[in-house]
Amino acid sequence: QVQFVESGGGLVQAGGSLRLSCTTDLNINVIGWYRLAPGKQRELVAAIASEGSTNYATAVKGRFTIARDNVKNTVYLQMNNLKPEDTAIYHCNEYDAMRGWKYNYWGQGAQVTVSS
Repeated sequence: QVQFVESGGGLVQAGGSLRLSCTTDLNINVIGWYRLAPGKQRELVAAIASEGSTNYATAVKGRFTIARDNVKNTVYLQMNNLKPEDTAIYHCNEYDAMRGWKYNYWGQGAQVTVSS
């Protein structure tokens, strides 16, 4: 069974920072962080390829940084200058250009709550 294990969420005030981690047992070329907020569709926040190239959603550019450790099969999301609109549950998954994400299985996620 596909496994993604996310951690690092929490409650912070606007302007604060959090660092999320995601560990998987898969060797993935392009892995992404996604978020799902109440009443909204799931969206791709950031993605990183195995060689290190990155892509960010416009809403988080300049504030979030994605990184990965290929030896540990772990991907990180450093989130700075958090805003209330960043409040969501964050998951990782393999990026798929056609479908958005490859696996329909989602881990428990990391809840991020930003207070104003």
